[in-house]
Amino acid sequence: MNLNIQMNNTKRFSGRVEYYIKYRPGYPEEILDFFKSNLNFNSNHIIADIGSGTGILSKLFLDDGNKVFGIEPNREMREAAESLLKNYHGFVSVNGSAEKTGLKSSSINFVTAGQSFHWFDIKKSKKEFLRILRQGGLVILIWNSRKIDSDGFLTAHEDLLNKFAIDYKKVNHKNLDDNIFKKFFSDYEVIHFNNYQKFNFDGLKGRLLSSSYIPLPGFRNYGSMMKELKSIFEKYNSNGFITFKYDTEVYYGSLS
Repeated sequence: MNLNIQMNNTKRFSGRVEYYIKYRPGYPEEILDFFKSNLNFNSNHIIADIGSGTGILSKLFLDDGNKVFGIEPNREMREAAESLLKNYHGFVSVNGSAEKTGLKSSSINFVTAGQSFHWFDIKKSKKEFLRILRQGGLVILIWNSRKIDSDGFLTAHEDLLNKFAIDYKKVNHKNLDDNIFKKFFSDYEVIHFNNYQKFNFDGLKGRLLSSSYIPLPGFRNYGSMMKELKSIFEKYNSNGFITFKYDTEVYYGSLS
């Protein structure tokens, strides 16, 4: 079975929601401490979380008392967030996109995007963010980036991605460079936080399958990929677990 490489970006994660919920990393709470200390962030601010997915980043702000509009075009991901965050009265789920949020003009204090900005049409999304942001509002872009050179396991894992993933190099957010950020922001800063997950083999398998560029069961090379993943795990695990180390990158700034 061949996987269509030219997948519609809004449908890429269909069929992966369960893996995404269970195995994707959250974001360090220190991020909020930094925002409060440096961006005058508080619980009264209204957030538009763009490409909010299953609500991982939205939950960070909801736990702090913010009202959050979760803007998500993928129905399966959006419905998962609605279920997971149903007890948060401040969460509003919206069937929308970065380019067409459906929000009122000048209604948002902070636009956020966790693991999603690289899917946006940058020119159109910038125009939309300028429309919905209040005066002085900021955009915050966040990625959990694997520290691929930090140890043998993550290096071997990266080699596996390059070998088996469908369009990994094409959709990797590392393709975004300073020139793109400079065109998007009028002024921006970057800060980094340490983050990690620990997995047994089943968790490692689920983490792999949560990525949109990885073949699912039934697709070509799935069996060979899992055999190699098992070999990597057996080589690098410690007492039945491996550690996924992340550099949580936070880009924040204004638009004009």
